[in-house]
Amino acid sequence: MIRTLRATMLDELRKQYVTVARAKGLSEIAVLVKYPVRLAINPIISGIMWLLPWLFSGGTVVEIVMNLPTAGPALWRALMGQDMYLAGSYILITGTLTTLGSLLSDILLAVIDPRIRFGAVEAA
Repeated sequence: MIRTLRATMLDELRKQYVTVARAKGLSEIAVLVKYPVRLAINPIISGIMWLLPWLFSGGTVVEIVMNLPTAGPALWRALMGQDMYLAGSYILITGTLTTLGSLLSDILLAVIDPRIRFGAVEAA
């Protein structure tokens, strides 16, 4: 995520609106925070949606291999023992967290980026 932010930031710093803001006499911090950071942070915010389910299920293989007492081995035992209720519950929670993460990232994008607004799309 940091590499994505860095690459997007370098692209934004080369654009003309940053040069104009510097020419107007704004401080370097004000130029960075007001213009390119707000645009460069969009890929990071949209990637937040993967953090919630990853926190819950991202390390399942590692947990199984290291035999950690977490949800990963419990899911493995449920799948091997054909416990459909436990496995289904685990998948339901992961799906719910993915949906909540997606909703959270969409709301944050709408708050941070002025180009993204809620509303109906007009038909052409």
